[in-house]
Amino acid sequence: MAQFRQQLANLTSSGGSHRDLAEKYRAILDSILTFGEDELVEGLKAFIEAIVNENVSLVISRQLLSEVGSTLVQLEDSVSKAVSHFTLEVVQPRVISFEDQVGAIRQHLADIYEREQNWCQAAKVLVGIPLETGQKQYSVDYKLETYLKIARLYLEDEDPVQGEAYINRAAQLQTQTKNDDLQIIYKVCQGRVLDYKRKFIEAASRYNELSYKTAIHDSERITALKNATICTILAAAGQQRSRMLATLYKDERCQQLSCFNILEKMYLDRLIKRTELTEFETLLQAHQKALTADGSTILEHAVIEHNLLAASKLYNNITFEGLGALLEIAPNKAERIASRMITEERMHGHIDQIDSVVHFETRQMLDTWDKQIQSLCFQVNSVIDKITTKEPEWLNKTMEAQMVS
Repeated sequence: MAQFRQQLANLTSSGGSHRDLAEKYRAILDSILTFGEDELVEGLKAFIEAIVNENVSLVISRQLLSEVGSTLVQLEDSVSKAVSHFTLEVVQPRVISFEDQVGAIRQHLADIYEREQNWCQAAKVLVGIPLETGQKQYSVDYKLETYLKIARLYLEDEDPVQGEAYINRAAQLQTQTKNDDLQIIYKVCQGRVLDYKRKFIEAASRYNELSYKTAIHDSERITALKNATICTILAAAGQQRSRMLATLYKDERCQQLSCFNILEKMYLDRLIKRTELTEFETLLQAHQKALTADGSTILEHAVIEHNLLAASKLYNNITFEGLGALLEIAPNKAERIASRMITEERMHGHIDQIDSVVHFETRQMLDTWDKQIQSLCFQVNSVIDKITTKEPEWLNKTMEAQMVS
């Protein structure tokens, strides 16, 4: 090893053309690569320390460091990891001069940590790439891909806060790319962030959109559909969830999902017993099993609200005690949930606290729909009247052309 160190020191102080010096350095590198693991690590460290020396021309340094970076990919992970960390440390004072090489080494080091399932460390390594602050102008696709990879790694590490921070950075770039794969990865990460933040309806919408992407493998599309169904079931009861339930229930692919029976009962406004949720609970991820403020799980809370909405279509009124028995919760808790849903206009009715009764109101959706259609027709007639006043000749010609066609 001392011999190689001396040869490297002599090359640093010697003259000659860039091509000759580069060849001599390569010859030493080839010799070092024949060593066993321990000597190989030490040899590569000595080689890297020599080539990034300020006395070595940047043209040679960059070229040789790029070659070392390519070589690291072919070595054992243990060797590659040790040498990569050393390289990043040694290059740090002159990192601006080696932005391309440092970026490649960080990408490779992150891949090693990812294989080890050390998600957080992999993300931190990638964060070190100066995508915005460096002198190099990175392409939109490279920056977007890196931000999405960082976000995905933080999400794997169950850190949605950091994940969302990098999704937000990616959001500014995803409109500028034509790469469909990156667009899909962006939507996946966005869906997962919304899922973590318990914005279940928005997450379900993203997942459902992904389930129709033909660029994705069939098994991944079914996984996306399953995630959309789970998020919809966990969502707070109301009109938005009802629309998503209808969309999913009418999708024939959902019938092959193990959670279809719960989806069907929710769509058809049937009461769901707590004992029926056992199988569905096994499909939930860790963050979806969290407790809400009242001590119930997210799933229990969603089912209670669903059952309350279903009860509002079965009964004109019901006592707090009867409602509590129906929902399998305490009467005062049933009253509190009913009160909140009525206040938030997710359910129609009113509460008589003197008699301890909840009165449900049914709103005729068809009447509302008819009124909206009637209003639209009036607006169309109004527009035609204005056109008749301003451009009668154009209107007559248009009407005649339509009659002929």
